[in-house]
Amino acid sequence: MIESEKFKIVYNIIESIEVNNRVQEIRNNKEKLEGYWQIGKIIYKADNKNKKDYGKGLMKIWSTKLTKDFGKGYDFTNLSRFKKFYSYFPIFDAVRQDLTWTHYRHILTIKNKNERNYYINQIILNNLSSRELINLIKSKAYERLSYADKENIQLIESDNYNLSIEDMIKDPIILKTNNIFDFSESVIHKLIIKMLEDKFLELGTGFALIGHEYKINIGDRTYKIDLLFFNYELNCFIAMEVKTSENKSKDIGQLELYVNHINKSLKKNTHNKTIGVLLVKKENKILVEYITNPNIYLTSYKLEKETKI
Repeated sequence: MIESEKFKIVYNIIESIEVNNRVQEIRNNKEKLEGYWQIGKIIYKADNKNKKDYGKGLMKIWSTKLTKDFGKGYDFTNLSRFKKFYSYFPIFDAVRQDLTWTHYRHILTIKNKNERNYYINQIILNNLSSRELINLIKSKAYERLSYADKENIQLIESDNYNLSIEDMIKDPIILKTNNIFDFSESVIHKLIIKMLEDKFLELGTGFALIGHEYKINIGDRTYKIDLLFFNYELNCFIAMEVKTSENKSKDIGQLELYVNHINKSLKKNTHNKTIGVLLVKKENKILVEYITNPNIYLTSYKLEKETKI
């Protein structure tokens, strides 16, 4: 009993230390971002008020003095980053303080504003580390998006946001494997399930696997849905069919049958309508013409050799 009470005291002390450390980390991060932003603002304004490249000359002089006194964190390259930081985010309130400077360093390499906004949103939605962000950028996730309005991506400002399947689904979806030559539909299923366990951002945010080869009964026949998900961001079931052979119009009809059945048997009144995704080896443009249901989507997958970091 005494040992238990002592442990509770120790536990409370450690908990207090860790909470205080986290609060201090957040405060330090905010101060760092604001400080870098302020430096960038001064350099940017100086460059605009004087002749061209004045800011570059200023940064060369300042970086020499600052590096001598404070280290490489204030060299010419970083002063250039601070300037770009301000130019991309001229209003400090638009700077997300839950992102670290390391996050922003990689974001600053992206010229397209919509693309920057997309990756910032992904960091927020999926709590991405800087390494995960790098991998997402390298995978060209933005370029593979099927956004309905890809040129008008707004930053998420609070928990009050709405996502659609078009905000998530990519074409192609990249699947990492050790053997890109020996595969079947069941292998594709396993790759998707395996990647889901490790924050599978290829599909999007909020996917939870309900079942693999999920059985449903329609009349006196039993069918198997390749992969059935529930997405908590979209608040709906998502039925996915995988095809490695040439896709046909009947595949769309089969998927539509599954979607209609789920809407009648599994979907609750509080859920949105079920979405069907047909995942094929190579997208067939002619097949798209057969899709009349707005909740059925066609996209492709691509196998890539898995590399060890």
